[in-house]
Amino acid sequence: MINISSGFRRNRLAFALIFILFIFFQFATTSCNSSNFKTKAAQTSQWITSTLGDPKTFNFALNEEFPNVFLFTAEGLTTINGITRKIEPALAESWQISDDKKQITFTLRDKLKWSDGQPLTADDVVFTYKDIAFNKDIPTSWQDTLKIGKSRAFPEIKKIDNLRVQFTFPEPFAPFLFSSTGSPDGVGILPKHILEKTTKTKDKNGNPLFLSTWGTNTNPQEIVVNGAYMIDRYIPSQRIIFRRNPYYWRKDEKGKQLPYVEKIIWEIIESTDTGVLQFRSGGLDTLTVSPENFSLLKNEEKRGNFKVYNGGAAFTKSFISFNLNTGKRKNGQPLVDPIKSRWFNNVNFRRAVAHAIDRKTMINNVLRGLGELHNSPIDIQSPYYLSPEKGLKVYEYNQEKARKLLLNSGFKYDAKNQLFDAEGNRVSFTLMTNVENKTRVTMAAQIKTDLERIGIKVNFQPISFNTIVGKLNETLDWECYLLGFTGSLEPNDGANKWSPDGNSHSFNQQPQRGQEQLIDRKVGDWEEEIGRLYIEAAQELDDNKRKEIYGKTQQITQEYLPEIYLVTPLSLVAIRNRIQNVKFSALGSQGGTLWNKYELKVQE
Repeated sequence: MINISSGFRRNRLAFALIFILFIFFQFATTSCNSSNFKTKAAQTSQWITSTLGDPKTFNFALNEEFPNVFLFTAEGLTTINGITRKIEPALAESWQISDDKKQITFTLRDKLKWSDGQPLTADDVVFTYKDIAFNKDIPTSWQDTLKIGKSRAFPEIKKIDNLRVQFTFPEPFAPFLFSSTGSPDGVGILPKHILEKTTKTKDKNGNPLFLSTWGTNTNPQEIVVNGAYMIDRYIPSQRIIFRRNPYYWRKDEKGKQLPYVEKIIWEIIESTDTGVLQFRSGGLDTLTVSPENFSLLKNEEKRGNFKVYNGGAAFTKSFISFNLNTGKRKNGQPLVDPIKSRWFNNVNFRRAVAHAIDRKTMINNVLRGLGELHNSPIDIQSPYYLSPEKGLKVYEYNQEKARKLLLNSGFKYDAKNQLFDAEGNRVSFTLMTNVENKTRVTMAAQIKTDLERIGIKVNFQPISFNTIVGKLNETLDWECYLLGFTGSLEPNDGANKWSPDGNSHSFNQQPQRGQEQLIDRKVGDWEEEIGRLYIEAAQELDDNKRKEIYGKTQQITQEYLPEIYLVTPLSLVAIRNRIQNVKFSALGSQGGTLWNKYELKVQE
């Protein structure tokens, strides 16, 4: 009796505990679901989008990733219209260029304010350029796009009055207006009254405090911005919540202050498959559409009340790159195994790899036909792109040619079709890509198969994007990677990649400022020539002549293959019909969904 009764009480207690846990997990699950933000804030207009990973910084000057929070929070003196692709006024309402093209004077809009209500004036512009962008102690990618001519000098900047600033150049500098466009490709203006002290104060290692200011551990309420939105909350690995900047300068035709939408929620979803599930269930309002999900989503447009937009070739290109860095650490440790380094630095080895990759099959199978062959560091939609029809060298799929190139370079095969170098070393290397991107993982798997057909063993290593960035920018210890880089209309935006001392010259990267310098790092003549041509193109104001110069750079990159270009996907984004005023363009984040974010409306 006692045993039975006590057993019954224990069962009843266990049932009660299970019920309580069930209710708790139901609450936790529903509270974490992004779709519930809509019901919680029924009276607040908002839309929900996604990104693959956590931000690395809230400091625009130190940003090296895309997409980033500054697409929502930052503006420059000018901006680019995603439809017309012309440079338009932003913080500056106008500008004047001198007859000799060596001077530009910007006039700011009157009564501009920061998100904390403080005035935004010419002092902030001078501070941003002089104390940050031109500061040799602050390693920002802005610098490489602002250095002028062979002297690599920065323009002079001076304040005329509270609304006017003047830039003076030692010689004409064609890309400057483009570099003033703020996010995502140019210099975004930063608040002097908040950050000036951090640029003048050093830490115990002698570095400006600015380098450790506004990291992702900063309280978002402390970050002062000039864009349409402010960072309201950041929950690592979950989401970033942006709210409307009450002091944003734009107004609509009726004088109503923009943006229209009060809040934007940026869900951090590390799996593209999970992103699709959330979009289909109504948890997201916009989604970058990958080729493997296009057919599914296209067929669901009517039922799901959304539209899949196609902006043509995306402003991004996928490629593989080998580590050509011959440098060593001070202790004599080489960055790359010397045996493999000899292979990687053999241009015929790289050409053989290029011929061995079946890119047409990659488009058909991986991109589901939703892409184009790509052969250049410059984007297909850029006016400076040199097409194969106009003479750009290409590497057609030809495994027999690949084998001949290898054999002529001293490599040899055994009876099992395995490739060895002249010293008898099995040819093998590690290929890494970011595991979060399913399309790239599939592309890398095909590359592994293609190269194994010509005897090369590929160790495929999908790892997190943040880990890859650390290897490329900090440790420099990698062999081969597959990534996609976001581009733009203006080739000089890639000057930091093609200058041998640039911050993003990843295939032969020198250490960043403050890092241990290398011994025996060598820069090839062709690398120097590309860097020289980028300088020459920036000096040239005749657009046709600029196209000729950039054409030469593309011919050199295809001749020496520091990056082996593969394919470019179409710019595809699914957007709920409740999001209105969409002016879709391939130019910009998420296929251009965000370029006119201040005009977007939400129909509840």
